[in-house]
Amino acid sequence: GGTWLGITRKGRLAALTNYRDPAHLKDGAPSRGKLVSDFLRGGRSPQAYLRRLSTRAAQYNGFGLLVGTPDELCYFSNRGAYTRLLPGVHGMSNHLLDTPWPKVERGRQALSDILEKDKTPSPERMFALLADRTSPPDDRLPDTGVGLEWERVLSPLFIESPVYGTRSSTVLVIDRKGHVLFFERVFDSGADPWMTSRFDFQIDRK
Repeated sequence: GGTWLGITRKGRLAALTNYRDPAHLKDGAPSRGKLVSDFLRGGRSPQAYLRRLSTRAAQYNGFGLLVGTPDELCYFSNRGAYTRLLPGVHGMSNHLLDTPWPKVERGRQALSDILEKDKTPSPERMFALLADRTSPPDDRLPDTGVGLEWERVLSPLFIESPVYGTRSSTVLVIDRKGHVLFFERVFDSGADPWMTSRFDFQIDRK
């Protein structure tokens, strides 16, 4: 099976987002969730994995994929982007990495502000960031082909509507010593989580 986010005991990390492009959806395209699980289970470096993926990436519907190890972190989209990330604050949504959508810019700035005051912020502060429901004015919304009403629905960091919304929020922290903290809140409907999970472990570098 596949997933959208995961990390292994060896510190292999992968995260996936949909690239919002409804005009170019392909019927019968393979599952993009397997891109995450394939990297997590494999042994290739991030760059080697993405080089191999690039030869068949066009068969999938649009995606953005982040893959990494304790030594490097890389981003790839089958909509024309590849980069090895440098240290800093980045934003990944439903377009290319660091696309200046209002919620991406808002999230990056909020995270930068948090880290400026506290290099090891509490999970609660991070979850508060992810719970932001601020919607920008219409003239700042992107045009991704879903219509104005849906652009409004999808514009906050935390999405709420009767038919679509944020299903989970995850905070993943890896410190310089290789200690991993993984927190996830799953939402049924509305803002109150009905399940919270926590995992912590030391990355096995052997």
